[in-house]
Amino acid sequence: MARYEHLPIYKSALDLSIYFENIVRNFSRYNKYTIGTELRNKSRQILCFIIKINSLEDKKSALKELILLIEELKIIIRLSKESKAFYNINSYAYSSKLALDISKQAQAWYNHESKQNNPIYTHQ
Repeated sequence: MARYEHLPIYKSALDLSIYFENIVRNFSRYNKYTIGTELRNKSRQILCFIIKINSLEDKKSALKELILLIEELKIIIRLSKESKAFYNINSYAYSSKLALDISKQAQAWYNHESKQNNPIYTHQ
């Protein structure tokens, strides 16, 4: 199995998962077991998917799926804000920042894989 601990995207996703584990504790009972569970599960799903992608030979299609998973997480984060699940606005801002950072890293990883798999041939 390929190493993944060194990946910046893995580190960022791990930070976000840990952050959700901690802040969901402060959600109201209703939000803790509904949207809080979704935040925790989706962030763990993204984390595990990053590990899986890193061991694949052809990463492009899996990276597209990862980008969609991250977009789903961003929507859940926004719904959490709108439903006032976060106990303060700083929690929303921080989780949004981390999700955006992961999204940018996933897109950069996808772009890198696209360039590597499609070499430009020059005719002489």
